[in-house]
Amino acid sequence: MEETKNKRVVAIVGRPNVGKSALFNRLVGRRVSIVHEEEGVTRDRIACEANWDGERFELLDTGGLGHFGKQVATDQIVAGTEMQAEIAIGDASFIIFVVDITAGLAPLDEEVARILHESGRTIILAANKADNPEREEDCCDFDQLGFPVFPVSAVHNRGINALMEELIPLLPKEENPTEREPLRVAVVGRPNAGKSSYINRLLRDERVIVSDVPGTTRDSIEIPFAIGSGETARHYQLIDTAGVQKDTRGKSAVDWFSNLRTDKSIERADVVVIVLDAETGPTTRDKKVAAKVIEAQKGCILLINKWDLAKEAEEDITQTKYLPVLRETLPFMGFAPVLFVSAKSGYNIKRSIEAIDYVAAQTRTEITTGVLNRVIQQAVEKYPPPVAKGKRLKVYYATQSGTNPIYFKVFVNNPDCARSNWLAYLQNQMRAAFGLEGAPIFIKLVARSRPIR
Repeated sequence: MEETKNKRVVAIVGRPNVGKSALFNRLVGRRVSIVHEEEGVTRDRIACEANWDGERFELLDTGGLGHFGKQVATDQIVAGTEMQAEIAIGDASFIIFVVDITAGLAPLDEEVARILHESGRTIILAANKADNPEREEDCCDFDQLGFPVFPVSAVHNRGINALMEELIPLLPKEENPTEREPLRVAVVGRPNAGKSSYINRLLRDERVIVSDVPGTTRDSIEIPFAIGSGETARHYQLIDTAGVQKDTRGKSAVDWFSNLRTDKSIERADVVVIVLDAETGPTTRDKKVAAKVIEAQKGCILLINKWDLAKEAEEDITQTKYLPVLRETLPFMGFAPVLFVSAKSGYNIKRSIEAIDYVAAQTRTEITTGVLNRVIQQAVEKYPPPVAKGKRLKVYYATQSGTNPIYFKVFVNNPDCARSNWLAYLQNQMRAAFGLEGAPIFIKLVARSRPIR
């Protein structure tokens, strides 16, 4: 509990349709959706770094809590949404409890309040949809819930400053780990995919030589880079690598060493950005680059560059049409977020930094043992392990044993009874529950004669 209270993590929770997402978007200053393949699709639990008057903190948006007591929703989507909200409560140090002032105090508000009192977190109640002073008078109905009440209107930006003036001083002292250890971001890909052009667009400066001749960058170049200023600035170390050569056998020693330096850059990175050429599409060499990233167990983003040129060449091409082909060509990279960009025009370049920060945060995700085991238990009940070698795998419990990359230890009766397709299913269930986009997941089965009571 003490470790959780020391985090600058704020979750927005409440019953359905009270305006949680509207408040989330207001606090982060823009409409936010997860960096993923389908535009307009968001997860049940969205995490984003918010910056309020120079104070940075992580903000979590959740789906609605909609059942009484220990009831479990029969609809899988609803049940999943509610579990995500519970996960967010467990992750957060502070909660903004949102209610609808126009609807008055509802029984579900009281149930959510009971859950929040049991959580032991610091709670602030936002009585949303107080669009005018007359409505503000109705906020006294919520005093009985036992939390400080602030009438707000997320849509009309009323009362938000007063709410945040209460919350911000409660946050623990901010630490900026990137100041001591900048986030290392390796930009990799085959020659002429636009790696150096992408970095130049980020830097708004010609710090790296750009050329149409493949293979211009022969060495891995490290460039300090920061967003913002002062104590809250985010610091990065961008690593521009040489394009991965097709086959260095029989090639020059320079090409061989270029590939070697690229491999080492990947190993040293926190997040790897794989740049692909949208016009030519993924190639065999792109697959090899992706395989290197997976082997190095690094967080990853797929950046589809030259999207403007691809659209010019084929007018009816869309991201929706392009993505299935990309996923089919790189099926083992299904966990990696995809972002379409143009280093030339600047399209989505700013979002790429948001994606890098997001994936870096996903690789550091810590999941409590109780929540982890609930997800695994539900996965086993939904699809029990198949019989292998005449025996069925029995899953006792699991713990998380590491981050960046994320490791899980799953204690079972006999690891030899496991089948790879079922382990892949379990991994997918973990991703469905916890997100972890762009973060590699590793599951280690550990034999135990019987579960610990």
